[in-house]
Amino acid sequence: MPSLSLRIDLDPDGRIGPGKIELLEQIAAFGSISAGARAMNMSYKHAWDLVEEMNQIFGKPVVAAQTGGRRGGGAQLTNVGLAVISRYRAIERAATSAAAQHIAALQEEIDAA
Repeated sequence: MPSLSLRIDLDPDGRIGPGKIELLEQIAAFGSISAGARAMNMSYKHAWDLVEEMNQIFGKPVVAAQTGGRRGGGAQLTNVGLAVISRYRAIERAATSAAAQHIAALQEEIDAA
């Protein structure tokens, strides 16, 4: 079945899409950048670079990371990070709904071939 994959260009050098959004969701779920990266089979360095890129795009941190120590480290999404996920998922739902009949028509073409 064809599906819609959405990327949003936010400025000439930055965009968000399914990968960055999933990373934010994994960080929120696991409370850690490294654990979120592991869940996606991604290196910590790559995950950190993506988080930094999003921080630059939005002009504010999307993740608040705490360094290790006696209590251990961790990370949680900021209000900006939570809003980015929420807005992206809302846009994704709206786009999927708007494109549903066209996607179904594409599937019909595939099935007819």
